[in-house]
Amino acid sequence: MASNGGKIGDIPTDAMTLNRFVMEEQMKHPGASGSLSLLLSSLCTACKATEAAVRKAGIAQLYGIAGDTNATGDEQKKLDVLANELFVNLLKSSYQTCAMVSEENEHMIEVPVAKHGRYIVCFDPLDGSSNIDCLVSIGSIFGIYKRDCDGPVSTADCLLPGNKLVAAGYCVFGTACMMVLSTGNGVNGFTLDPSIGEFILTAGNMTIPAKGKIYSTNEGNAQYLDSKLQKYLNDCKFPKSGKPKAARYVGSMVADVHRTICYGGVSCTQLILQPLTVN
Repeated sequence: MASNGGKIGDIPTDAMTLNRFVMEEQMKHPGASGSLSLLLSSLCTACKATEAAVRKAGIAQLYGIAGDTNATGDEQKKLDVLANELFVNLLKSSYQTCAMVSEENEHMIEVPVAKHGRYIVCFDPLDGSSNIDCLVSIGSIFGIYKRDCDGPVSTADCLLPGNKLVAAGYCVFGTACMMVLSTGNGVNGFTLDPSIGEFILTAGNMTIPAKGKIYSTNEGNAQYLDSKLQKYLNDCKFPKSGKPKAARYVGSMVADVHRTICYGGVSCTQLILQPLTVN
């Protein structure tokens, strides 16, 4: 049977996998060492392993609370702890990181010098913990910085602005598993094909539609919102002309942001304007 446009039947024979995509991007930079490519490969493995754990969580009795709280004061679920261990161990063993920052750890995670690399990875290994037990879409979030200095790693090395990121993305675990990644040259989505265990490019050059009909925010905190944001939300619900926007809020950042990228509209996490107690 002859190949037809990179397919035999319905099976692609020349699929753009995530690893292939990253390598092709690397080839555009002749001076690249390949270290970022290796790190992204380890991140892919961490996301695949987490996705596999999420799929069999009920059977493996991984639902429920682990008994601790994380760095932001949220109750840790068993899957939170498992996902965090997967991310930390796989990123350490990539030999490309010098430090990590996880929502599940109060302090910076320093990598042993013998496994040191040049990158700092910040991540939430499993975003949307409150939705885990009721089977709502959840996901993993990550951002990667490159450290340009030598010597011992400090917390200050991790406190960098977003415009210093060399790569960022998320992996959503929903009706399918999709990794959405940017290395600074557009945003691309890769769907996990469970039959071969690879992320395949299915949404190239993703952009948010210019106009959307959805707004997404936690209106339970309305009393604490900035007055301008309150006015905007009121205009969404009671427009002077036309139809009101539809409200859609999952409470998992990955799910809400992914829907907004796909369908347009607004997704916002509020700045809570109330006194906070800092320990």
